[in-house]
Amino acid sequence: MFAAPAALVSVRATREDEKRSSDPWPSAQALKPDDFAREISDQSGPSSTVICVGFHTLFAGGHIPGASFHGSTSTQQGFADLKKWADGLPRSVNLVIYCGCCPFDKCPNIRPAYTALSNMGFKKLRVLVLPTNFATDWVDKGYPIQKGM
Repeated sequence: MFAAPAALVSVRATREDEKRSSDPWPSAQALKPDDFAREISDQSGPSSTVICVGFHTLFAGGHIPGASFHGSTSTQQGFADLKKWADGLPRSVNLVIYCGCCPFDKCPNIRPAYTALSNMGFKKLRVLVLPTNFATDWVDKGYPIQKGM
């Protein structure tokens, strides 16, 4: 009677581990929305440079306060814009990247952005994990947003 649920739990854990192993960042660099919302509201800690690597229309509709937009990194233009912008930054800057265009495991933007910035030598690089999308995992939770460009 208890064997079936245990087997199901085991299968779920394996699938989650497999999904995480395909991400180019270590789990310590993945941020949960509630943790990051607390971090940005706590002004006594180190500040982060927040970068949206999603689509322009989503950014203009609402984004994390203070975030900068550097194009959809699934496009050549967006990828080039991100790299050009980041080229002038000290490699010690605390960066947080996010997208939120779609379910995180299918996002075409977050992994290329992380890989590019990591390859450029940024050491304090973290990824905001929005499992469903920005609206569901950030806006609907009441976390702060800013509209416009």
